[in-house]
Amino acid sequence: METETRVPVNRLPIRICNDERRVITRLFAFDELHRLQRIIDQVRVLSEREAKRTLATVLQEFAGRHEDIGETFLEHFERVCELTGYADGLSEVYRLLIGSYFTMEYSLESVALFNPSIVMHPDQSGLAQGELRFLMSLRATGEGHISSTVFRTGVIGANGEVTVSPPTLYPRATQLAPDQVYLKYLFRRSLAEMSVRMGVVDRVLGPLPGEFSFDQLQQRIMEIQFEQHGSQLLDPETIQAMLWLARSNYRLALDEDADISELIIFPHAESENRGIEDLRLVRFFEDTGEAMYYGTYTAFNGHRILPMMLETTDFRTLSIHTINGAHARNKGFAMFPRRVNGHYAMCSRVDGHNLFMMYSDMPTFWESATLFAEPQYPWEYMLIGNCGSPIETNEGWLLLTHAVGPMRRYCIGAMLLDLDEPTRVIGRLERPLIAPLENEREGYTPNTVYSCGALVHNGRLVLPYAVSDRASTLATIPLEPLLDVLKGDTVL
Repeated sequence: METETRVPVNRLPIRICNDERRVITRLFAFDELHRLQRIIDQVRVLSEREAKRTLATVLQEFAGRHEDIGETFLEHFERVCELTGYADGLSEVYRLLIGSYFTMEYSLESVALFNPSIVMHPDQSGLAQGELRFLMSLRATGEGHISSTVFRTGVIGANGEVTVSPPTLYPRATQLAPDQVYLKYLFRRSLAEMSVRMGVVDRVLGPLPGEFSFDQLQQRIMEIQFEQHGSQLLDPETIQAMLWLARSNYRLALDEDADISELIIFPHAESENRGIEDLRLVRFFEDTGEAMYYGTYTAFNGHRILPMMLETTDFRTLSIHTINGAHARNKGFAMFPRRVNGHYAMCSRVDGHNLFMMYSDMPTFWESATLFAEPQYPWEYMLIGNCGSPIETNEGWLLLTHAVGPMRRYCIGAMLLDLDEPTRVIGRLERPLIAPLENEREGYTPNTVYSCGALVHNGRLVLPYAVSDRASTLATIPLEPLLDVLKGDTVL
C-alpha cells in the first residue's frame, strides 16, 4: 500500500464521536389509515381523569428532553387529522395525548458521525488575538440509515491548537419557513430539463406572477382542474413533477434563541427522504465583498440522487435549492470561494471517476464541464474526487482530493491549481497526504479517510476528516511545506 507523503501532518488527539442521546421528535404514523383512526378512537373513549393521568406520565418522562414538546404533540395531532379526515372537537388534553401517540424520538447519530466540513463561523466576537471560531458540519446517520446534517463549533488558537465545543444534548430541528417563493423563469428552466410537457407547464405558470408561492402554484393547478370539471390534466406526470420541484426547493429557519450548534438539517423533501449526504461548505465572497455561505450536498430518496445547494448568511435562515443543468450529475460538487474570471466556479465529479471544472453565471445552473484531472497514481486508480472547496493561496488553488485504490482504500491527496486557469494543474502529491492508520481502519466503511472541506488559519491547514465512516477527527498541516512540494520546489 502507498504510504503517506512526508509533508508533516499533526493528527490531533480529538475524536468527534456519535452520541445516541442526541434525539429529535418525528411524526410516527402509518400508511394504514384505519390504524390511525383506531388509536384516535381508543384515546377518545378514555375518561378525562385517565387521559390526564396518562398525559402527565408522558410529559414527566419526555418534556425535559425537548423544547416545548406540547407544541409538537398538537402539530402531530393536526397532521394525523388531515390524513384521516377526523374533525377535531376534543379538548386540549385529548389532543395532546393523541399527538403523543403519533410522536417518536429519533436518534440522529446512533450509527455514525462523519464526513466533516469546516468554515469560519459567522460570529467572531469575544476571541483572543489570533483565534478563529469555526463551524463544522458533519453527516449524522441514525436509525434506518437516514443521513442528516448536524453542526459543531470550536476555536482554533493562534498556534494551531483546536478546541471543539461539546454539543447540546437535545438539538433543535429547523422548521420549514412559510414564505418560500419561486422565480418563475428559473422554475420553468428547471422543468425544461426534466423532459416534461412544457405546454402544460406554461398553462399552469402563465398567469402566475414573476415570484410565486407554493400555495399560489397549488391554487393555479386546482383552477385548471376546475375548468376541466375535475377531470385529469393531459399529463398528470408533469403536474407531479412541478409539485416535486417546488417541494425540493424550500427555506428553513432556526429559532432565534437557539445556538448555531443546535442546528439540524433533517430531510424535508421527497427527493431527500432517505438522506442528506456530505455537505461541502464554503464561505463565498462576491466581487463587492458581500459574504455568503454556500453548501452543496447530495439528496437521496432511496432510488436516485439529486445534487442540492444550501445558501445562508447566518445559518439561522437557510434556502435550499436543487442544482440544475446538463452537468448537474453525480456527487461531490464543491464551489470555489469567489468568482473566477467573472464566473461562479465548481469542482465536480460528473462521471463518477474524474475531476471536472464547471463555470456558470448562476450558482444553481451548470451546463458545461471540462475534464482537468484523472487518476494518475496506483492509490487513485479507482476514482478521484474533491475533499471540499478549493482554498485560495498565493501560489494557487489548493484542492484537497479523495482517491480510491486497492481494497477500496480511501486516501486524501492534494493538488495545486492555477489561480487564473484552474484547469491547469501546477502539481499534485504522488503519495497520499493522509492515509488510514492502523487505528483508523475499522468502522462502517473500513480503510477510509475522507473530508468535505478544510480551512487555513495562521499558515496552517486545518483538516477535519472522517475515520472509516464511523467518527471524525482533525489534523493540522503547515501550509508552506505542502505548497513547496506541490510546486516542485521540494521533493519528499
